[in-house]
Amino acid sequence: MDQIIKKKIARNWFKTLQEVFCQEIEELEGSSNLFRHKNWERGKKSSEGGGQFRILENGKIFEKVGVNFSEVYGKFSKQFRNKIPGTSKNPKFWASGISVVMHMKNPHVPAMHFNTRYIYTSHGWFGGGIDATPCIKDKKLEKWFHAEIKKSCDKHNKDYYKKYKKWCDEYFYLPHRNEARGIGGIFFDYKKNNWEKDFSFVREVGISFKNIFREIILKKNGKKWKKKEKEIQYEKRGRYVEFNLLYDRGTKFGLQTGGNVDAILMSLPPSAKWK
Repeated sequence: MDQIIKKKIARNWFKTLQEVFCQEIEELEGSSNLFRHKNWERGKKSSEGGGQFRILENGKIFEKVGVNFSEVYGKFSKQFRNKIPGTSKNPKFWASGISVVMHMKNPHVPAMHFNTRYIYTSHGWFGGGIDATPCIKDKKLEKWFHAEIKKSCDKHNKDYYKKYKKWCDEYFYLPHRNEARGIGGIFFDYKKNNWEKDFSFVREVGISFKNIFREIILKKNGKKWKKKEKEIQYEKRGRYVEFNLLYDRGTKFGLQTGGNVDAILMSLPPSAKWK
């Protein structure tokens, strides 16, 4: 399959998924047209792509949820070259993807994160993942969450879950705190063995996330909470901020490639606390 067609197919999937996620979120909220939309462009002298981020704040369920789509291209700066596969001889790149970050009102509902992307330099690859960050421990929920992800992985390869769970546990870790950001999930990158099979898995991950966040919200959002539990949530959000600003690849990639700052930092919670 021609690389131009591959890019178009991947880009169209990510854009469609943005629509699907936003519709699902609004259905859970019980109202439509809740998202604030903002289109952005990359490049000062000429267009180098761009994207659209959508933000919903102060909802009944979601204190803040961002759903960001992007398609960008151009050349990596000298400082950024050689850090990305395939850029040693040719600094040009193309990248498209979708990212979602959910911060909930109810502290019994975990913060949730999802992203999938396709990047092309001298060759192309997929990456992405799903993870959850509860502020109140719930072993039953944690077990269910991982079982659902494993089912999705097993449809494509029995080795994926173990491999990508380990990668996720190692990635979403705060070494300066000596603690994990949350309960993990899966994280994968540089998937380039078979485009059709890899893209099928990426679609599966997107559909799985939609089903997972819906089920978790329906299960947990009705549970009553107290002020002290909200304070625990604020402190846990502080850890979330620390990870995203210090270690997150997506944040670094976006900022170092001239992406839209508001879209990149949409992952930050509306309020957080440190003690």
